Amino acid sequence: MSSRLKALFYYITARLLLAPIMLWAIASVVFLLMRATPGDPIDAILGPRAPEAVKVALREQVGLTGSLFSQYWVYMQDLLHFNLGKSISTRDQTVWQIIKNFFPATAELAIYALIIALAIGLTVGIFAALRPNSKWDVAGRLFGIITYSLPLFWVGMILQLIFSVQLGWLPIGTRFPVSVDPPTHVFGLYTIDAILKGDWKNLWTSIQYLVLPAMSLGIVISGIFERIVRVNLRQTLLSDYVEAAKARGIRPMAILFNHALKNAMIPVITILGLTLASMLGGAVLAEVTFSWPGLANRLFEAIVGRDYPVVQGIVVFFAIIVTIASILVDIINAWIDPRIRY
Repeated sequence: MSSRLKALFYYITARLLLAPIMLWAIASVVFLLMRATPGDPIDAILGPRAPEAVKVALREQVGLTGSLFSQYWVYMQDLLHFNLGKSISTRDQTVWQIIKNFFPATAELAIYALIIALAIGLTVGIFAALRPNSKWDVAGRLFGIITYSLPLFWVGMILQLIFSVQLGWLPIGTRFPVSVDPPTHVFGLYTIDAILKGDWKNLWTSIQYLVLPAMSLGIVISGIFERIVRVNLRQTLLSDYVEAAKARGIRPMAILFNHALKNAMIPVITILGLTLASMLGGAVLAEVTFSWPGLANRLFEAIVGRDYPVVQGIVVFFAIIVTIASILVDIINAWIDPRIRY
């Protein structure tokens, strides 16, 4: 094994060993924050006027009668056995069932939003980098700054106002018409399920409902990619090996795609792991704005309803996804760029 592979192996091993510690810290913080914020989950479920005896019985049923430490101890033991508990509000549904039912909608939204963000960000970034100090460059800089600072819910409402209310082209919210059966379940991603089943009518319907929320989230995130691509591609175009390629008479487009853009894309791949975390956070606002029945929207409802197990379980689940994505990005980066050392 080469020294580079050994260093990468040790780095990945260290990350894998640190991952449980990070997840423990996140789970602990969420546990404490949920109990430190005002409000009682039993009052949220039964109402403040419910008989005290009924409240006590429900509190015992959901495991909220012991001390804070005893509740934390039970919670950590359950996590070690991959038991995320049951919802307090429904009581007949486990957190894993909630994740299974709601996560496909969030995954579908995140995938298409990421595609839109990459398409917009890369296009604007490349145009700006190819024309430094021009109006395209200034427009690219403004685009990156403005989109990165725009409130996601505001972008969503503006798109709803234009394309749903004024023009009537697209649905204003939800994921699928209530009166129509969704595509036959395969993965839970309506567009993919419709393609696999050859259900083109439902595919078109799914796309119509997906466009606005995915566009809202994609536009806000695209500014991150635009700024990274513009800066790194500009630096790459000024490097010696690009100048040498120009001197050899290689066509400008070949230099751009075969030499400069490949190296400029390495930071984009690096930032994908961090963008995933931002996307999961932004999905909450996008799903609430568009009444999208995803896991992030379910998390918001659980926070409002003080449903401790659901909030804790979904946050830990998202943390696991971000951790795995970050490690995979490091591995891909090291495989693509031999100059990277760990």
